Parts: sequence; C-alpha cells; structure tokens
Amino acid sequence: MTDEQLVLVAIPSLVAILLNREQQKGSPLTEDEVVAIRDSAECVAMPYDVAAEVTEKRGYDDIRLENAWEDWNAVRPSLG
Repeated sequence: MTDEQLVLVAIPSLVAILLNREQQKGSPLTEDEVVAIRDSAECVAMPYDVAAEVTEKRGYDDIRLENAWEDWNAVRPSLG
C-alpha cells in the first residue's frame, strides 16, 4: 500500500462543464447551480503527480472542487 495522497480531478474539467452549462442556459449560473453541477460531476481519484500531468496536457488549471463557486466567479470574466 502507498502513502501517496490522492486528489479528485473532474473529467472533463469542471470549468469546461460550467462554461457549457452556462452557455446552454443563456445566463449566469447561480451558486446553487454551480454546487449542484460540481456535486454531479464525474471525478477520478489520482496521485498528485498524475493530476499535475493532466493539468499540463490540458493547458489550463481547473477550478478547485472545494471552492467551486468562488473560483468560478474569478475565472468566468476571462472566458468571454
């Protein structure tokens, strides 16, 4: 058994899911909607170094699952 800490990674990225849902809705997502989408997102547990590789290949950092609403509001203006 390994002591390596695992992290949860949303697949696809949570920021991509939220952007898609907001575009479908046609208006900004509410906090309740963001939390519900986050809670239903498919996630994979992986070692930190593997998660870092996923992020590097994707080319951008995802928002943090535990801070989804705040991170979404911070990144949203840069998404167009």
